[in-house]
Amino acid sequence: MIGRKNMGRASPLLLVLLALGLFFAMYNLLTLVIQYKDSSSGAGSGIPDPVIRMPTNLRKLGKSNLKFHVALTATDAPYSQWQCRIMYYWYKKMKNMPGSDMGKFTRVLHSGRGDHLMDEIPTFVVDPLPEGLDRGYIVLNRPWAFVQWLEKATIEEEYILMAEPDHIFANPLPNLAHGDNPAGYPFFYIKPTEREKIVRKFYPEEKGPVTDIDPIGNSPVIIKKSLLEEISPTWVNVSLRMKDDPETDKAFGWVLEMYAYAVASALHGVRHILHENFMLQPPWDLEVGKRFIIHYTYGCDYNMKGELTYGKIGEWRFDKRSYLSGPPPKNLSLPPPGVPESVVRLVTMVNEATANIPGWDSLNSG
Repeated sequence: MIGRKNMGRASPLLLVLLALGLFFAMYNLLTLVIQYKDSSSGAGSGIPDPVIRMPTNLRKLGKSNLKFHVALTATDAPYSQWQCRIMYYWYKKMKNMPGSDMGKFTRVLHSGRGDHLMDEIPTFVVDPLPEGLDRGYIVLNRPWAFVQWLEKATIEEEYILMAEPDHIFANPLPNLAHGDNPAGYPFFYIKPTEREKIVRKFYPEEKGPVTDIDPIGNSPVIIKKSLLEEISPTWVNVSLRMKDDPETDKAFGWVLEMYAYAVASALHGVRHILHENFMLQPPWDLEVGKRFIIHYTYGCDYNMKGELTYGKIGEWRFDKRSYLSGPPPKNLSLPPPGVPESVVRLVTMVNEATANIPGWDSLNSG
């Protein structure tokens, strides 16, 4: 009976202990909430840190304020030319805006001869690989083009942005690199750890774990010029060796040269700061936001309800491959309602460029 009475009535000491426990629990909870708000607000945006991996000591230094040279490799094919013209238009618009660290611009033309855009876009002509060496995979000319350009050209800036014709600057781009740590973009389809068996052919175990190979391509990358001078010859050699190996060529396909750059960088002990905001790729990335480069490598196909029909030609579409033999016309139709902002922004920016680039319709007349 005594036991039953005590069960129905708590002692004063127990009540005090429970009160203290609840006080400390609530205090800790409020502290965590306040700390979360402070850490996530930044400048009041509430957006998570877009930097995936950066050494702690580099985070404390802040961003670099050194200018970088914008360099893209290209051919003299009409398909490459019209993309370069749009890319250069938006470079000029963004170059001097607040927050930009862009320096000069070079189209590294690996056709071995000049073309009719030489007076419109700053261009440096280099040789392609010897005939047959690229085995029809024209992208293999990219590392060889950089080797020649770095050796022969006068480049004032200490850093270089490796870019591509199908890039559009959506926001002013700062120098995201820090000293000997280049800045790169993490591609979801570059997975060295899942390809270890193949990667080990070119990155032996004595060099270190496969996790030392960054999930990147060469573009976009902002890198110290001196580092790129060291990496580029290795990048050429690894690319050619990968292409010569049937298993590797089949496994890597159209991203072979990207894997080659990632491996070449790791062979030189170079690690990249991975920055998600470096680039977006419509239609998979839905908003531009604070991202810096639009990469329009994927086709954008939608029905008139604004629904993605990827893999099937849509009632409305924008795909750069629709214009292999010549430039897209001016004033492309905008997507239907419901299509992501990133796709609308892409087409709007293409339209602005084509409306303002002199002689757009006469691209193929030169």
